Amino acid sequence: MRTIESGERAGLGWSLALLALAQLIFSLDLNIVFVALPEIGADLGFPGQTQQWVVSAYVVFAGGFLLLGGRAADLLGRRRVFVTALALYAVSSLAGGLATSPELIVLARAVQGIGGALLLPSTLSLITTLFEEGPRRNRALAVWGGAGASGLTIGALLGGVLTEAFGWPAVFLVNVPLAGAVALAALAVIPRDAPASRAGRRFDLPGAMSATAGATLLVFALVQGPEVGWAAPVIVVAGAVAVLLLAVFVRLEARGRDPLLPLRLLKNRSLVVAVAVTFLFMATFGTLPYFLTVLLQTVHGLSALQTGLLFLVPSAAIATGTQLGERMTNRLGVRTTLLAAFAVGAAGTAALAWGADEGSSVASTIPGLVVSGVAQGVVWTAMWIAAATGVPAGEQGVASGLASTTLNIGNAVGLAVLIAVSHAGAYSLADGGALAILLAAVALLLGLAVTLTLPRRHR
Repeated sequence: MRTIESGERAGLGWSLALLALAQLIFSLDLNIVFVALPEIGADLGFPGQTQQWVVSAYVVFAGGFLLLGGRAADLLGRRRVFVTALALYAVSSLAGGLATSPELIVLARAVQGIGGALLLPSTLSLITTLFEEGPRRNRALAVWGGAGASGLTIGALLGGVLTEAFGWPAVFLVNVPLAGAVALAALAVIPRDAPASRAGRRFDLPGAMSATAGATLLVFALVQGPEVGWAAPVIVVAGAVAVLLLAVFVRLEARGRDPLLPLRLLKNRSLVVAVAVTFLFMATFGTLPYFLTVLLQTVHGLSALQTGLLFLVPSAAIATGTQLGERMTNRLGVRTTLLAAFAVGAAGTAALAWGADEGSSVASTIPGLVVSGVAQGVVWTAMWIAAATGVPAGEQGVASGLASTTLNIGNAVGLAVLIAVSHAGAYSLADGGALAILLAAVALLLGLAVTLTLPRRHR
């Protein structure tokens, strides 16, 4: 019996390693192209500021398809969707690296975003079903979260290194062997999907179409609003149609026999709070790499490689925070852990804003990077633990998809608001960026109010 248990633990360990690596790949792609954008624009001839679509196409389609990806994992099989997502990643990354026109690279990034929308919820739901609720799941989520949260900043480092050494195509081509190897290993390591888990369940096609189209249009409006103007017809129409489709989606889910998003899940207070926290996380912490990259390269004159190397500091801090978050959650509960992390994160991010001033040195940003980074890691781990708590195994995918959707929408909203603020008035680039970071610190205090709605002894 002991040998069997040891072998089972080893198998789960290898599965967790693959899932963490997949999460790292997903997180890398959120930021890896930022430092390569100038070279991509110059080489492919992007007119004006349209090169931002290399980033936006990924964000829009990832955000729009996440809920669908989560439900697909529940109904079609988590390992099957996981492997399919990695295959999409590999193929679209190859297409992006070989692109010879703006249209081709934007299309490749859109497909990559759909792959990400399938990958994130399937990865998370595999962890929450392979590991039972409690300390073992919390530990697994800390490992997975460490890879994901660190990837948000490692992406800037890797993007700088690859762009400087091999040119911009390398930021796409690096995914091809990584995603392909993980997909092949997953077929050998991750347990097969159980056919019985899908018995008697239908796929909610009307709900899937209305939710996916509505979410995609909403993210599109939020991402492009600052670029083309909030009063532009395309933004107004996209926003109005998004609201209409999402209203239709809610009505369908309330009446459906087997809905894409069972509304009874919204009675789970832990999940609802986690959904709000994921939104706040990316609207605040998730916007920092963008503003830091601009400030470090444009204001302080660092090269892409130097900027990437500096991001090692918050990467290490975030990785530390994810492990600390698991220990804190086990001992203190999710509520206390999130309250402490949001308070510390607000202070660290505020310190980062003062260090970003034009007259300050690059070294003055390091204390803020460390404190804010540790807090990011703690919040990242605790919020995913909260999202999985009390959710039935057969609905872990859709719960993960719901939390992941607000993660992406939060990033789009946060960037839209903070970029608009930083560009408003007569602010210099340095002052505008510092103000945006300071506002992110203030917004983190909303996390305290949201977290207070959790039960005191929620663990």
